[in-house]
Amino acid sequence: MDGILKKAVKFTMIQEPDMSVVDKFKMLKDLGFDGTELRTEYNVDYKMYRDALDKSDFRVHGIVNSNKPDLTTAVKFSSDMGGDSVLYVAKYDRKKPLMDSWNETIAIIRTGLDAAAEHKVKILVENVWAGFLISALDMERYVDEVNHPWFGAYYDVGNNVRWGIPQHWIQILGNRIGKLDIKEWDEKKHSSEGLRAGFGSELGEGTIDWAAVRAALREIGYKGWATAEVKGGNRERLADIARRMDNVLGLG
Repeated sequence: MDGILKKAVKFTMIQEPDMSVVDKFKMLKDLGFDGTELRTEYNVDYKMYRDALDKSDFRVHGIVNSNKPDLTTAVKFSSDMGGDSVLYVAKYDRKKPLMDSWNETIAIIRTGLDAAAEHKVKILVENVWAGFLISALDMERYVDEVNHPWFGAYYDVGNNVRWGIPQHWIQILGNRIGKLDIKEWDEKKHSSEGLRAGFGSELGEGTIDWAAVRAALREIGYKGWATAEVKGGNRERLADIARRMDNVLGLG
């Protein structure tokens, strides 16, 4: 899918403590990444990151906001960095009825939609291990209930394998998918070593059918960002992640 997908990593994955921000951006560019994602709390150092982007000619494509309720600030920070998305995690309060969390998180999302439209930054809800939005049909209904052109799904290919099949999610969500997170899942390790051991294999060495994932992405006409969310490290480690992403996504 070369030329269709843009390859990125989370900025938090870079583990080079003695390297400046501008040099980190330059390193990612040298390794073949097209961009990265910052976190909302980095906005206190807005000028440093903005200057580093200008000096490195690199791209911050979005902001990871997790479940913080102040989406307006996150949207503006993404726009200021040249990004076009905010990743939002819909929090599930297990002490309340499920639909309370459903309605409360949708209400939070709606507080950021005017800013999203103004700045042309999409708010994208991610499927995570919160016991919430764990099926493609849940996510489909959730996105459709918000029903806004600046809202969609941030689909994590590895997160849902405990409950479903990635290519089937992609087929159901279709153009609701705004961006992709990329990680592996290994059902054999999950079965033999425990729940979270499923994430223990490197990209391309687990049980995800990446050829089927690529086919599903082509089927829905997906074009855009694919961001690794795996164990980070130094330059050598990040170079290995880049190679593995090329392999599983059909890049390069």
